Amino acid sequence: MQTEIITAKTAGMCYGVKRAVGRVRELADKCAVCGELIHNNDVLRELEKLGVSKVDRIACCPRDKVLIIRSHGIGLSEYAEIKALGLTYEDLTCPHVAKIHKVVAEKSGEGCGVIIAGDENHPEVRGIIGHVSKNVTCKAVNSVSDLKNLMKTDTGIRHNALILVAQTTFDLAIWRDYKEILKKHCTNLQIFDTICSTTIERQEEAEFLSQKCGLMVVLGSPESSNSKKLAKICENNTRTLFIENVKQLNIEKLKGFKSIGIIAGASTPAKKIEEVHSIMSEELKGVNNEVIDNAENEIDFMAEVDKTFKRVYIGNRVKALVVSVNKTEAVVDIGTKHSGYIPADELSGDPSKFPSDIVQKGDEIECVVTSINDAEGIVQLSKKRVDSALGLQKIAEAEANNTTLTGNVAAVVKGGVIVVCEGAKVFVPASQSGIPRNGKLEDLAKKEVSFKIIEVNESRGRIVGSIRAALKEESDAIKNKFWSEIEEGKQYKGEVKSMESYGVFVDLGGVDGMVHLSELTWNRIRHPKEIVSVGDKLDVYVKSFDPDRRRVSLGAKDPDANPWTSFAKDYNVGDVVNVEIVSLTPFGAFAQILPGIDGLIHISQISRERVANVAQVLTVGEKVDAKITDMDEEKGRISLSIKELLEPLPEEFPAPSEEGGSPYEQNEVIYTDDDVPAPREQLETVYSDDDVKPDEATGELTDEAE
Repeated sequence: MQTEIITAKTAGMCYGVKRAVGRVRELADKCAVCGELIHNNDVLRELEKLGVSKVDRIACCPRDKVLIIRSHGIGLSEYAEIKALGLTYEDLTCPHVAKIHKVVAEKSGEGCGVIIAGDENHPEVRGIIGHVSKNVTCKAVNSVSDLKNLMKTDTGIRHNALILVAQTTFDLAIWRDYKEILKKHCTNLQIFDTICSTTIERQEEAEFLSQKCGLMVVLGSPESSNSKKLAKICENNTRTLFIENVKQLNIEKLKGFKSIGIIAGASTPAKKIEEVHSIMSEELKGVNNEVIDNAENEIDFMAEVDKTFKRVYIGNRVKALVVSVNKTEAVVDIGTKHSGYIPADELSGDPSKFPSDIVQKGDEIECVVTSINDAEGIVQLSKKRVDSALGLQKIAEAEANNTTLTGNVAAVVKGGVIVVCEGAKVFVPASQSGIPRNGKLEDLAKKEVSFKIIEVNESRGRIVGSIRAALKEESDAIKNKFWSEIEEGKQYKGEVKSMESYGVFVDLGGVDGMVHLSELTWNRIRHPKEIVSVGDKLDVYVKSFDPDRRRVSLGAKDPDANPWTSFAKDYNVGDVVNVEIVSLTPFGAFAQILPGIDGLIHISQISRERVANVAQVLTVGEKVDAKITDMDEEKGRISLSIKELLEPLPEEFPAPSEEGGSPYEQNEVIYTDDDVPAPREQLETVYSDDDVKPDEATGELTDEAE
């Protein structure tokens, strides 16, 4: 009878270790590691042969080497030391560890005390402590008895704000005890489940296999925290061998067991696990077979036939070959005597997708066993749960690295929307959706969105995201790029977003600029709506900008179309022009000489006779001849006179009246040419590019500028 050998699915290097080892192999002799990269002597010897340097202190790192921050992470003071020394470094801190750094830094900064479930001498725990604010209590506790003792001796900590985090490789069972103890004693406690999801899965599988197998072989370094915990879990249930590599494997100790399980710590390479499995399979062939009679042999033969099939159990992760797909499920072959089925709702977390949208016949996929019916030979499986677990890990990394993710909005629920990303469901609250308060969340349904991760609770499977944060980051990046590149005279094509009486606001691509009414057109207009509408595209250029106040002043007038250019060539002071009255004011009338060129006929220059009301003499639209009496191209001012084209007054004036007054005296107000302000003086007061002019109704000066 053969010995059954079962290798745990979760055995071997975790993501953080794989990433660190892979990157160091790439750099090889160009890098130096402060401390041991991982707790595996075989891997460390291999890296040493590749030329990887090891230093005991940061200050010992050669200046021509890239300093590697290992997956255990470091404290803030060590980062400061690296910066002060000017070292080039690469941060390979595990994303799960980086998440703990972020939590303790934020919460201790708010005044919360910190309890760390873990060994205070472990490099990961030392790194976590290095991110805790110095003015708060911080304790690393490695046993239930130590925690209970702390609660008895330090009564003050029980009533203060407190958080509990765990070393990523901490024992799951002890962690549960920690939480129960602190919940009973502490009045203001926040718990963060920071044990790595891979660690949890590995410990749960060790628990399961050790209950089923007569012997467990645990592969890992004696210095490896997570490997020692696996060995302890297995020892509680069955006989256990804790070895580092195949050289320490004693085959004689393996004989006599019907089933042997193999599990390995997070720092054990896959090839080391394969070596142990291969040697055990080879050496244990035929072991424990006994000679029995024909009847018994026939029964044993059938039993052995059954054992040639893979064993499956609930929670077992298996590879499955898709045999067929229909509207309700996928039928798969998992290499056992069972028929495998994956219901549509276990294929994907997106309810809008059909099975055929997820898998096709011939696909090889990874699934987890959810139920077994040996009587009918049926196994129910879930692809969604595997995808969700993998997705959860990627999402946790995205949170630690502040990475923007994309996903599809699968459903609109109470208080927000559900986004499916990497097979996992992410809840985005309405306040983080980017939709205004009076907007509709339904507008996001079935759309692809970008978002940030703001919370991951792996133990509860809860993930919270923010579309608004991703939009803000994108907007900030656009604005920062704009302000880094802006310069006077730079041209843009923008969209009119809004308008006021004094000008329009133009979107330049994330930043709004204003085009003043006077800079919108060469022609004289009263309101921007006369020539543009909201949504119109407008060619503009930068006149001035203020980065501190984030303001941009724009111009839209085409310099080549400046009517003054042709006017100055063709007209001179003294020329007589035929003009059209375009507006009337209490102090005179504006007349258009050419499109975009207006002149002022002051009230004193309309007639030889006294004019009390301009509207009684001139009307809008009327065309009259006038003489150009003054031109100021720089200020854009022209003075016109109708009076100078009229016949001169007779030389003889009527005799004074008996009272001694002149015929031009009316109501005790003498209105003569000498008393009327010169047209130029009046023009400089009321007609300027700053848009300061008298109110048409009252004659008082007003300022239409912003």
